[in-house]
Amino acid sequence: MPDLLFCSQCGTQNTPGAVFCQRCGAGLQARIEFTSSTTPGAVYAAPAVGYGGFWIRFVAIVIDAIIIGIATFPVVALLTALGLVHRPTIIHGQPDETDILALAAFAGSIRIVGAAINWLYEALLTSSVWQGTVGKKLLSLKVIDEAGNRISFARATGRHFAKYLSYFLFIGFIMAAFTDRKRALHDFIAGTYVKKG
Repeated sequence: MPDLLFCSQCGTQNTPGAVFCQRCGAGLQARIEFTSSTTPGAVYAAPAVGYGGFWIRFVAIVIDAIIIGIATFPVVALLTALGLVHRPTIIHGQPDETDILALAAFAGSIRIVGAAINWLYEALLTSSVWQGTVGKKLLSLKVIDEAGNRISFARATGRHFAKYLSYFLFIGFIMAAFTDRKRALHDFIAGTYVKKG
């Protein structure tokens, strides 16, 4: 009698030699022997995992940057209308020192609002059932921990701020092109992976 083949994702019994689960479609790649009193000799299949490389992740970042840019302006306009952010008005033909300082403060306010939106956007979506931002969702990418599970909001926040180190040392992003499981520097710091599917 041939070994029984069970999907490690949904537990469905599949025919021996199957490549994909007949119920959930998960890849059945590596075969792992499993000893159980209820199903002796059963063979469970580990799903095939593909990782998101540098270029597909770059495209996801561009998509997310466009979304965050679009979202930032209405929020700044609302905060300005509520008087929480002061938008300078240059009355003179030539801006003076006061005008320049007011413009710098306004630009700083926009940067702070944009950074807060970026953090919440990424951390909330990455820790949600989507397991990634809109850009990652559109490209079928998910952020997982080392056990293959969804990450918490706290870990997603840590991963987000670790990206600043990857930005500062641009090689942090380029690492995703050369590491075996396509991990960038912030993935190593946060203990995460970006998988396809």
